[in-house]
Parts: sequence; structure tokens; C-alpha cells
Amino acid sequence: MLLKEYRICMPLTVEEYRIGQLYMISKHSHEQSDRGEGVEVVQNEPYEDPMHGQGQFTEKRVYLNSKLPSWARAVVPKIFYVTEKAWNYYPYTITEYTCSFLPKFSIHIETKYEDNKGINDNIFDSELKDQEREVCFVDIAYDDIPERYYKESEDLRYFKSEKTSRGLLQEGWRDTQDPIMCSYKLVTVKFEVWGLQTRVEQFVHKVIRDVLLLGHRQAFAWVDEWIDMTMDEVREFERTIQEATNQKIGIFPPSISISETPLASCSLSGPASAPSTPLYTDAPESLSVSKDRPRKKSAPETFTLTETSPSGETPGSPTEPLPKSPSTSSDHPEVDD
Repeated sequence: MLLKEYRICMPLTVEEYRIGQLYMISKHSHEQSDRGEGVEVVQNEPYEDPMHGQGQFTEKRVYLNSKLPSWARAVVPKIFYVTEKAWNYYPYTITEYTCSFLPKFSIHIETKYEDNKGINDNIFDSELKDQEREVCFVDIAYDDIPERYYKESEDLRYFKSEKTSRGLLQEGWRDTQDPIMCSYKLVTVKFEVWGLQTRVEQFVHKVIRDVLLLGHRQAFAWVDEWIDMTMDEVREFERTIQEATNQKIGIFPPSISISETPLASCSLSGPASAPSTPLYTDAPESLSVSKDRPRKKSAPETFTLTETSPSGETPGSPTEPLPKSPSTSSDHPEVDD
């Protein structure tokens, strides 16, 4: 098990981001879905928990076969998906990802949102809080993302919101920005396979970091599209997009259940969860990428596993892309989410 805490600041308030993340996750999931590939919404309905109160439960299937590395495509069925279960009690959420074909693999993301610049070192009060973990700050404006996902319209160094007048985000913006909020994400990756555990868990964390970076960048880059929405309006937007997305990826009839009436408290197998992180794919090749933009080192984009040597060691270096784990969110995200 590898545990890391990510802190992602945004030039928004926690209340504003509640709308923004839902909008971003739905829009991105729809844009990046294609027939047979994408995010199918199986269930999305109100849910009440005895401890956390009223929230939203979401179950999704993220179809990934063509985006798997070659070694994984060789051992899983052609119709392959990851299950995401999310319980969203905003501003507290948790998301879990599992795969029936890889029972020893799981991702668990516990999220809390606060109106500060990421200075709360004791925000998580859970059984994981005392375990050794690395704290990673993610800068939505200046951290590196893979070039194939770069879009000039989403480069927050040059983006200024017309409706909020926020931006451009200059170097050191987190020290001067007002308002500012932070997404705190405690991420646990498990891949309990001897000889591969450390390498796979480290690589998955690097990919998750890129996923979180992209989702939060888009949430602010699209702020003028969602900033005037109410919660009822963004939920209606979700319903419309979810049905269109399910049909787009070829699920007939659309496997979607949306309840208008909050459900009574019931027992679920997992903890409360967050909206997922959105699934993303390659950006159009026609997009020009600035060569002089300063970027920090990002995740390796490819990964391969070769045959195991007699000694038990597994040589090799990254060569195949690993798919992005969701946000829908949802908390998408991205996925969150």
C-alpha cells in the first residue's frame, strides 16, 4: 500500500467549487467518451448516511480496454471496465475504484475541501491519518502536464475569467489570491502482487497526480460556463449529459437510475465517496504547445512489464500508456470527485 496526500489550491471558494466540480466532471466525461469507451453512469441518486447526513451516491463503469498497456490487454477481456463507487457528502467525499479482473488492485481517495491555501496539516481524522505519507502540492497553473493533454485555452497562466475577473495566475499566486480554497486528497493505492507492488503503486500515483492536475485546471478554465448555475441547474445538466454519454458509448438502453426523492439510510459495502476524476484522452495534434512554458516534472506517460527473470526481478522501463483512472469524477474527478 502506498499513501500520499495531495493538496490542490483553486482561485475559488469551497461553495463555488461544489458546482464547478460537478459541471467539469460531466462535461469532460462526455467529451472524452466514444462508442464502447468512456464512462457509463449506472446509478446517481441522493443518499443519506447516519454519520455524514444527506449526500449523493454514484456508481459508474469506466470502459478502458483500448487505453490499457499492451501487457494488460493480453490478459483481460475485450470488454473491460473499472467500477467506481462514490459517496459525496460535500465538503467531505471518498471515492473507490476496483476491478473484478484484478482483485488485488484498488484505489481509495478521501477528500476534504477548505477555504485556505493548503496549510491544514491535520485535516484528516481517519485510521490512515497517522500512517507515513508524502504531502504533494499540485499547482494548477505551473505544474507540468503531458503535452498531448495541453490546451492553450486551459493554460491558467494566460486565462482570465470574464465573469469573476480572476486570473491571470502569476508565479506565487497561492500567496496572494483571494478567494482561495484547497482540495485535500488522501490517496491510497494497493496492488498486492509480489515483485510488482512497489513499481505499480508508484506509477499509479504519478498518473493520479496528472489526473488531478488536469481536472482542477479545467474546473477553473470553464468557470464562466458554470459560475451562475444553481445546484438544481447543475444536477439537471448532469442528468442530460449522463444520458447522452451512456448512449454515446453504446450502452442500450442507458443504464442510469436517478431518483428525485432522497433515499432512506441503508448499508453500503464501502465508505462515503467523492465524485470521480474524469477520463481523458489525447488532445488534437493541431494544438500548438508553447515551448518556453516552465513546467515541473510530470508522470511518465508509458509503462511496460517484461518477462520475469529467474531471480524474480522484473526489468523494463515505461513504454505503454496507463489509462487515467476516473473523476466522475464525479469530486471526473475529475474521477473527483
